[in-house]
This record gives sequence, C-alpha cells and structure tokens, in this order.
Amino acid sequence: MKHLALSLLLVLGTAQAQTYPTKPIRMVVPFAPGGSSSIVARSFAAEMEKNLGQSFVIENKGGGGGNLAMNDVAHADPDGYSVIITHVGSLAMTPFMEKDLGYDVNQDFAPVSLLAKVPNIFVVHESVPAKNLKEFIALAKKQPGKLNYGSAGNGSAGHLAMEYLKLVSGIDIQHVPYKGTGPNLIDLVAGRTQATSAGTPPLMSFVKSGKLRVIAVGTPKRLASLPDVGTVAEQGFPGFETSQWYGLSAPAKTPPAIIKRLADEAAKAAKSPALLARFAAEDAEAVGSTPQEYAEFIAKEQARWKNVIEKAGVKAE
Repeated sequence: MKHLALSLLLVLGTAQAQTYPTKPIRMVVPFAPGGSSSIVARSFAAEMEKNLGQSFVIENKGGGGGNLAMNDVAHADPDGYSVIITHVGSLAMTPFMEKDLGYDVNQDFAPVSLLAKVPNIFVVHESVPAKNLKEFIALAKKQPGKLNYGSAGNGSAGHLAMEYLKLVSGIDIQHVPYKGTGPNLIDLVAGRTQATSAGTPPLMSFVKSGKLRVIAVGTPKRLASLPDVGTVAEQGFPGFETSQWYGLSAPAKTPPAIIKRLADEAAKAAKSPALLARFAAEDAEAVGSTPQEYAEFIAKEQARWKNVIEKAGVKAE
C-alpha cells in the first residue's frame, strides 16, 4: 500500500507539473522593497514569466531578519504557487545564531536555483592611511582595539564578513552595529567609524566620490568595475570568500517536476540580455543553477559560516 500511495503521488505530481502553472505565482521577498533581494526577484520574475505564461506576484515581507517570510513559505501549500527568495543570511547564517526559528532551513525548504551573487567589498574611510588590505591589517595590528567598523546590525552579512576577516587575519577591531546599511554608511562617510563590508550597490557612489576607499574584494575573482583592487584571497588569505547571494526555494514537498520547471526557467532567465545588463550595473553575477547545485552550494556556505559564527561567538540581536 505504501508503494502504491507513493506511485500515485508521483503520477499526480507529474500531471500537475505538465499543466503548471495555471495561475500567478507568489514570490516572497524577505525584506523591504528597494534592496538587492528585490532587484534579483523582479529581474528574474520578469524573464521567467515569459515562458511560464503566468505572472509572478512579488510580495515584500520584511521583519525578523527574514524569519517572518521564511515561516510563511515553510508552511505554505507545496504546490509551486508559493516560492521565496532565499539568501546567505536566511540559509547559512541565521540558523546558527537563533535556535527557535519555527522552521528548519534544510528540512522545510526545497532548493530550486541559485539566482545571483552580489560581491561584498571591504572599504575604509578616506582618512585611513591604508591603500590595500595588507596595509589595513598592519595598521590594525599596530593599534589593537582602536579602529572601529560598522555594520547593518548584529548578525548581518556585513558583520559576519568582517568577523571572518578578523579571524583569518588575527586583527582586533571593534564592531559598531547600526539599524541598517543607511545609518552605518552615514557614520562611516562622516569618519566616525573607519571601515565596513557590504555589497557593492550601496557603497559604489561613495567610492567614486572618493569618500571611501576599497581595500579588498570578497569574491574569488576581481571585479570588472574595480580591476585594480585585489581579492582578500590574493592578498594573503587563500580560500576566503564572502558574497551576498540570492536563490529561489519552495516548500519542501513541492513536486520535483515543478521544482525542475522553475529551475529550468531560472537558468534561461540568467542568460537573457535584459537581465545581464541590469545585473552588470549592480556588479552582480547571474547564475541560474540546478536544484542539486544550489543544495550543494548551500551546504558549503553553511559549513563556512557556522565555523565563523561559532569561533567569533556571534549572536543575533
């Protein structure tokens, strides 16, 4: 009977996938509108709906560091009509900082596709006498505990990127948490803090105006927009990598055929000229992976950030 029930479920799932989708798909973004996650969601949705024949309804659901949105989709019907933009924080950081989330990131979600990577860069205020990462580390070691770095908050991706750098380089610099990237940058540009790490979009205008200086790139390769800036890895720390990445996930029991259909459309969208042009303006890399590739990527990132969080003793607010 068990095998018969499983066979029936497979047949039903396949039949459902052949007609899918028959109505609009809800794409939940776990942050307020306007950030990188919204750009990724809208860019992919605009391309994917061309072949799917149904529109995506983007629903920005901020709050709880993304936990409200994750809880919503974890418990939504697994029919392919509720999906969520998942990212480095919700899948690879928060689970190791908070115990009672109300969901299990590995049990309650099915990976669909890694959509995009937005590079993290490390910057200092223009008054800091360091032109690159090696000089910054030397400066920090000369005056331990004297330099301050800001972040968008305790447990934010930027906070963990800097703690990761502290761990590998052995420097002692002080963390100043803010409530968001905006307030963090106001104090950094004013010179009240000396450094930060964040994705390129909010930082580049200050870099171009000379208020901030980029000392390192967190991605494995240099950025086309910053060809003269070395990566952290090539400035003495092989294997170092930190980026803000975004993917697509669905509730765990969504039929595999529907997951595959969504992943296939995401892969096509990642190659579209309109999306590539949009991403180039943000220094973002379009990916469009298979579900298996995204699952493997998540596991690798969880191992990396679990280690950083445990060693640095980071706890969410």
